[in-house]
Amino acid sequence: MTSLPDDLLITAADEVKIRQDLLLVALGKRPADRSLRVGKLLDVHSRTWMHDQEIVMRGKRIAWVGPAGEYQGQVKERFHEPRLAAVPGFGEVHKHIESSHLTPEWEAALVMPRGNTWTCEASHEFSNVDGPHNLEFWLTARLAGSPLKIFPQPGSAVPPTAYEWGGGYFGHDEQARFMAASPMVTGLDEVMDWPAVWNPENPSHQRLWGMIEATFAARGVVEGHGAGLRTLAEINAFAAAGLASDHEMMTADEAWDKLRHGLFIEIRIHSMTEIVTGLLQKGLVDWSQVAFATDDRSATLTLESGATDHNIRTAIAAGLPAEIAIQCATINPARHMRLTPWVGSISPGRFADVVLLEDVAALKIAKVWADGAQISEGTSFIGKVPDIAWPQWATETINIRREIMPADFAIKAAPGRTTMQAAVIRPFHWHPDFYTMELPVMDGEVQRLDSENLTKFAIVDRFSGDGTVAKMFWRGCGPRDPDTAVACSVAHDKHNIWTCGSSDAAMALAVNTLRETQGGWALVHKGKVTATVRFEIGGLMSKRPAAELDADMQALYRAAAEVDWMYEPTFRPRWNPGFPERLMFATLTCAPWTWVLVAPSPLAPEGFVNVATGEVHPVVW
Repeated sequence: MTSLPDDLLITAADEVKIRQDLLLVALGKRPADRSLRVGKLLDVHSRTWMHDQEIVMRGKRIAWVGPAGEYQGQVKERFHEPRLAAVPGFGEVHKHIESSHLTPEWEAALVMPRGNTWTCEASHEFSNVDGPHNLEFWLTARLAGSPLKIFPQPGSAVPPTAYEWGGGYFGHDEQARFMAASPMVTGLDEVMDWPAVWNPENPSHQRLWGMIEATFAARGVVEGHGAGLRTLAEINAFAAAGLASDHEMMTADEAWDKLRHGLFIEIRIHSMTEIVTGLLQKGLVDWSQVAFATDDRSATLTLESGATDHNIRTAIAAGLPAEIAIQCATINPARHMRLTPWVGSISPGRFADVVLLEDVAALKIAKVWADGAQISEGTSFIGKVPDIAWPQWATETINIRREIMPADFAIKAAPGRTTMQAAVIRPFHWHPDFYTMELPVMDGEVQRLDSENLTKFAIVDRFSGDGTVAKMFWRGCGPRDPDTAVACSVAHDKHNIWTCGSSDAAMALAVNTLRETQGGWALVHKGKVTATVRFEIGGLMSKRPAAELDADMQALYRAAAEVDWMYEPTFRPRWNPGFPERLMFATLTCAPWTWVLVAPSPLAPEGFVNVATGEVHPVVW
């Protein structure tokens, strides 16, 4: 008997060899490696339960499924779980693994005991840090033996807009190479820059449509991002553009309208209850065009509430039958991403990924199998976590070749002025225009104004080596305590360093701390560094267990609780008082954002730009 491929990365040639072997195992002409007998098994194609079933495996795949005792071939190892129900391994239709802040091998150890066995990685986070190594980064852990299947989707938002640069650039040619490189690449990550899609005058128009063209040519999936697009004209235009999905719906009515115009609906947890309840009330029967999307979830939140299992349980609690909810996390996303030959169901030819449930209605997970072997017991991962020596291109990504100085954050006033007009925005500023305020001048510099909840916010370029700084005044965020600042190297989606603080010296200290740690969090309180969290891989992730990272995050939260933080509510949900962790997302530049702050670039020298129109404006005048 010829040896089989290692079956880690999917290739056409290996697939032929594997399936030639599987069919002989299914016929009983070659021995199987093991079988798993279960009390009942959910067929997600027909949404029916089959009782006392046997799953026969060869290598990492399923060769045969049927009633226990009917398989005619030889089996080397047998396992029996009569009290457990088998459902397919859960899949993530849209997730940024980077937002767990764990490297892929440790992400696997976190999410797989919670049922996740495969993930469509929406890869514009690491891509914006190091575009040329994007595919290598996402396939490394699997090649090293990790049981989590990662299907990368190169990012359309690389760069997010034409007004940002550094780290990576993807256009037609890059996407064509990605699509040709591996069947693991499913398509194009969420197309976020809606003004560039519809407006031929936008400087990103040709780049985006080139990527879409390359994806269409390879019959890949073009994922959408329809934030704020709710009118009938916008929904029709979105679908007409070939954007296949949306995960940004806020309400059931929005989801319903987009579903009825041919979009695949990916529901996120914060709107899950409202949307599921609403769709049930509208009488939705066919849920085949619906999936659940985790999108962004930190390791801390996953430890607290779960991964895709949390999404499924939330949908069940909202009234969705458990079997349909499981379909929304298995066969539905697999069909959408055209991955059904490999994942999405407990069927011959697929990877032997099985979630064993003690209680279906409560979605209580007892054990998880992946690649034909048990990899978890309860919430404990018992599989292999490969020891990966990540190369320099992954570990040294904070490229600032100088010390950042307090003067870098000074906002100079015009000579002889005692006051200046200043442009002001807030976190999650979705308004079409910025605010204007008159601010005092002292020693030739425009000053913060605590009485108006006004502080400085800055973006520091971490790619060019020069450490150029864009700065302005923001309202409703940042520390009120003197000589206090926070900085972070996670700044969606370009991932330059952002910082806000009550003094320029504190902001400089926070940023310089991140230079030394190669990314993460730095908190300066009253002139001293009181907490750091390292994200040493890409400035986005850390190579360690989730519990270890969470311990550092909890220390950061405790130190941050000693700080008096400014706060004003905004339209954006999940913007809460206290430590402003969600400022990581307040640097987004996609629709419906208009006026934003980016690192200085040729098209936005001061960094303050309307990304919908390309208009720039001084921060003070």
